[in-house]
Amino acid sequence: MTVPRVSVVIPAYNNAKVIGETIESVLAQTGVDLELIVADHSSIDGTRDVVAQYESDPRLTLLSTPAGGGAPRNWNRVTAEATGEFVKLVCGDDVLRPGVLARQAKLLAESSAVFTACRRDIVDADSRILFRGWGLRGLGKRMPGSAAVRRAVRAGSNQFGEPASVMMRTSALKDAGEWYDRFPYLIDQASYSRVLMTGDFVPDLETGATFRMSTTQWSVALVKEQATQAHQFHEWLHDAYPDAVKRIDVVIGNARASIMARVRRLSYRVLERRMR
Repeated sequence: MTVPRVSVVIPAYNNAKVIGETIESVLAQTGVDLELIVADHSSIDGTRDVVAQYESDPRLTLLSTPAGGGAPRNWNRVTAEATGEFVKLVCGDDVLRPGVLARQAKLLAESSAVFTACRRDIVDADSRILFRGWGLRGLGKRMPGSAAVRRAVRAGSNQFGEPASVMMRTSALKDAGEWYDRFPYLIDQASYSRVLMTGDFVPDLETGATFRMSTTQWSVALVKEQATQAHQFHEWLHDAYPDAVKRIDVVIGNARASIMARVRRLSYRVLERRMR
């Protein structure tokens, strides 16, 4: 059996209204061998039935994850099944742009980097664009992964983007322990950081994904904890990697993370009003 170049993994939960678009955006990718693994986390809205409609495509594997354990359980469950050289996690309401898988796989292969990320458009629940070409501020060139982590800490926010923007070497993510859920709000950035400490970062400067901002997302429930968890995360990075993340980086990052938490809370309030 041929090993795919890229594994796309989708941890699905109550995404019946939109997951079809997500799956189609993956299966329509060209120029690269891929596998698509979807793990349904005991959804109650018919998500599994929607995904099952695509099972005739041999590239798709549909799994079930028992209830409980929150998002981290399903993220790790579906990632553990990835067999490709590179892996991209796509949440069940996000969308990939044409060509992103082939482009990012080529970037990683040619650079020997462990991690790449692209810009993304941020949309609301009705797919109206809120922000275009978002992300990668200060990360526009190749650099050691530790330097990229330090820049993100100083920014006080996840400059790499949500997982749909990111592609990693599968071996690097698995060697790092897969998705690290000590800081639930920052499960993506914390996991990225552990991978980035093992090799280089190379940017994909195109817009390659669409992130759907919705008041029903699991992370919204944690929004009030954002600043606290960011501060704890920065301290953890400093303790774990003191040569990469200095005390001054933590001080600057904590201040900016507090501001970003207020901005995020405000953005969700505005989004809620738009949906009424």
